[in-house]
Amino acid sequence: MLTNVSLYIFAIMETLVKKSRKEQIEEKATQLFQEKGYAATSMRDLAQVLGIEAASLYSHIKSKEEILQKICFRMADEFFKSWEEVEKENSSMAEKMKKAMAAHIKVITQDTASSAVFFNEWRHLSEPHLSDFLAMREDYEGRFMQIINDGMASGEFKTVDPKFMMLTILSSLNWTHNWYNPSGSLSPLEVGDRLSNLLLNGLNK
Repeated sequence: MLTNVSLYIFAIMETLVKKSRKEQIEEKATQLFQEKGYAATSMRDLAQVLGIEAASLYSHIKSKEEILQKICFRMADEFFKSWEEVEKENSSMAEKMKKAMAAHIKVITQDTASSAVFFNEWRHLSEPHLSDFLAMREDYEGRFMQIINDGMASGEFKTVDPKFMMLTILSSLNWTHNWYNPSGSLSPLEVGDRLSNLLLNGLNK
């Protein structure tokens, strides 16, 4: 007969196994969402790559969208968390923008598969999750626009359309997950530095 201590240990081990399986499911789902797209990926596809019955998935997750929600909001949290370092920059708006861009690149390159899903598959979120996601995106984009507006107000930046400039910067950064090679010669910091120099200074000598 199991003692109370044994039951407690068994419960902990069971929780760890379930957590591990959940992590495996999210990892494989992320890969499938990246390769096939969210809409084209079925629960059967996911079960097949995991080597389990499709019905068994529902003991770990409620739905396919639950995984998409976790990926999108986990990545969003990472992007917001990266701003803790950005806010410490107080030398100039140019340096703050460089730090913001470098922080953005760092998040993307830490997990390019999740980044691809985050940027390409968020449209499949249902309400109220879609509205929450869009509100977070608007907040995040607004932080880049604030740097641009502050730079123009101080005379450091030339007068531009702040929204157009923000979209240009983020569009350039968000493409990184398609070509970044973790085993390549450039580190995330170097990629961020090169992109920030190009976007802030253009091709001028």
